[in-house]
Amino acid sequence: MLDKIIEEVEEQCREERVPMLGPDKAKLLASCIEKAKPSLIVECGTAIGYSGLWISRVLQTIGSGKLITVEIEDANAERARANFESAGVSELVDSRIGDAAEVLKTIEEPVDFLFLDNNKDGYFPCFQAVESRLTNPATIVADNVSRVDQMADYLNHVRTNYESETHWFESWRRRRGSGDGEGQRERRRDGMEVTIYRR
Repeated sequence: MLDKIIEEVEEQCREERVPMLGPDKAKLLASCIEKAKPSLIVECGTAIGYSGLWISRVLQTIGSGKLITVEIEDANAERARANFESAGVSELVDSRIGDAAEVLKTIEEPVDFLFLDNNKDGYFPCFQAVESRLTNPATIVADNVSRVDQMADYLNHVRTNYESETHWFESWRRRRGSGDGEGQRERRRDGMEVTIYRR
């Protein structure tokens, strides 16, 4: 059932142009979680639950851990909650609504794994909001790091102070407003930054 819901949500994201990781990035995220075996994952940017479903599948596989996921838009959060329920993983997911940097300040438990996929200029504020609860070590994964200008403060900090590695992905997407019905396809190169945080 979980795999079926992931496929359905992926299709919805493509049809509605809802931002999502896509399977290649999701597999990297899953491998990082499998390696870390975290007790608590915090995700900034739920959208309609695509990455949260992938995270939940890994948590089911390793048999431990939970996810706190934060979404600023009420409608997206409700759709994500419905998808978690349909997939049978809602008991693993604590879905919260609000500005991620503010919500993260309310988390009291130790955080082993942080996934940043919200507004890009919010990455560093989110990191700062939860840093005092990050375990030693903790894994941080940040998506869309090709947009360096929007998250320069975050990338400069983690690349200077911690073990940090960029994983690059290439994909094709239809360009908006091409006016030819089918739309012109353009190659897109984007990355995920995997950081091992240590005090």
